[in-house]
Amino acid sequence: MSETRIRGNTVLPARREPITLHTADGLSLVGELALPLASEPVATLVCLHPLPTHGGMMDSHLLRKAAWRLPALADVAVLRFNTRGTSSLQGTSEGTFDSARGERFDLAAAVEFAEFRDLPNIWLLGWSFGTDLVVMYGLEPSVAGAILLSPPLRYSSADDLDAWGADGRPLVALIPELDDYLRPPEARERFARVRHAELVAVDGAKHLWVGDSELVLDEVVARIAPGRQPLPSTWDGPVVTADTSAYADRTRAAFASE
Repeated sequence: MSETRIRGNTVLPARREPITLHTADGLSLVGELALPLASEPVATLVCLHPLPTHGGMMDSHLLRKAAWRLPALADVAVLRFNTRGTSSLQGTSEGTFDSARGERFDLAAAVEFAEFRDLPNIWLLGWSFGTDLVVMYGLEPSVAGAILLSPPLRYSSADDLDAWGADGRPLVALIPELDDYLRPPEARERFARVRHAELVAVDGAKHLWVGDSELVLDEVVARIAPGRQPLPSTWDGPVVTADTSAYADRTRAAFASE
């Protein structure tokens, strides 16, 4: 079988299953767990999506690409879910958007699910609004560390960053040079209170990372599964080509008001 170039809509083999998360305040959340097809995972990503009131969901492009590629390319388990009130093709989670308050229970339910399934080396991957949830609520005992993509630091506070600073677990932030909300110079100032935080400024990148998916996934894998990157750009085996047209109107140039 000839090698296939991995593109934005390429889905590589994995064990994928729809899951339901149950929150402490009584909601059921829609999700998916993607596992390596023929081996046990070496690490786990629990993904927190961008702002749902402005198009964010479990299928926002970086998160779906992580689920489509990383189980096969890096033996990484990827858990995605829709926070309360959020919809995607997989369905709509119960509840309503709660401006980063009730969502603390959503994050906790996802981590609890990963623990129940004995998934290893649990890392949180937040993007935009999801980074605020990670910074505010991510210091769960079983969490090994966290990676933040385009953190706006809108809902989270200096006290939340101080908690990460005192805790000492890895905190990595990828900051786009041309971000709409937090650019590298200000990010360095605001994250300075977390002395061990690793900030990666990405030249030319924007908030939505359009055109930079491969770079982002490489940076993620470098932290959670060292030795499994750089990720290959081709695949020698069966692939599926996904129809992503349903999400064409859900990818915004920016999440207004986030």
